[in-house]
Amino acid sequence: MNLHQFRFVQEAARRNLNLTEAAKALHTSQPGVSKAIIELEQELGIDIFARHGKRLKRITEPGQHVLKSIEVIMREIGNLKRIGEQFSAQDHGTLSIATTHTQARYVLPVPVAKLREQYPQVNISLHQGSPDQVAKMLLDDTAEIGMATESLANYEDLVTLPCYEWQHMLVVAPDHPLAKKKHLHLEDIAKEPLITYHPSFTGRTRIDAAFASKKLHPRIALEAIDSDVIKTYVRLGLGVGIVAEMAVKDDLSGDLIARPLGDILGKNVSRVAFKRGAYLRNFVYQFAELLSDRLTPALIAKAMTGHVNDYEL
Repeated sequence: MNLHQFRFVQEAARRNLNLTEAAKALHTSQPGVSKAIIELEQELGIDIFARHGKRLKRITEPGQHVLKSIEVIMREIGNLKRIGEQFSAQDHGTLSIATTHTQARYVLPVPVAKLREQYPQVNISLHQGSPDQVAKMLLDDTAEIGMATESLANYEDLVTLPCYEWQHMLVVAPDHPLAKKKHLHLEDIAKEPLITYHPSFTGRTRIDAAFASKKLHPRIALEAIDSDVIKTYVRLGLGVGIVAEMAVKDDLSGDLIARPLGDILGKNVSRVAFKRGAYLRNFVYQFAELLSDRLTPALIAKAMTGHVNDYEL
């Protein structure tokens, strides 16, 4: 057995058993992938995949165990590469970060700039996506560190730690009636056309839960994944906006004002995540501490060994 066989099996599982797509991802031929998988099955004496003709239909029970072992092997190979990079070129390499648009646009610029000052030979690779895509990029080793508000804590193969707390803000034109209202209530907001995040982004689940708890059904005029898009459509008069606090700090011109909604929508927590069992290079620890001074190397190292699942902000 060899690493090529392990990669082919792993990629076939990732590509929903489509060997053509697996071959494209691995820059090889579909017959070559199929042959390598069959040879591994013959060597192990089991079927990793159940087939209908030449097509893979499902992963067998022993195949599930094989995939788990392959995952461990490939993770440790990745760790070996990082260890080599760490000690052969202490301050060189690439830091791959997976995150959402809001974090990339409003939270990460200063920490990224500071890291580049400290490690000028380290390149930054920034991957943006939904929170679930962020988790997948960590699990697939596309990124070493991930940051998002939604979903990350739902993956058992990720180590997640809270980074910072934030609240949603109502964004309206200065002459809007809600801009002058002394005390805001959900009932007031529910009467307005609402412009806010897509359900999988930036604390939207908390917004929906707050309205649902009051049995309110706001009219969602527009959903977006980008805070700047939300503010643009508020400026055009399509409705009132709900955006993340980070998106309005030092970023509102005089044509919009922001009102805090933490008291009625609750607070959100953005989290950082790492793949469980991964070897983290020094500058990864340093970057995490730049995100929050709570995220010390000692805390992260302890969490990565399974001794810390969470901590209070």
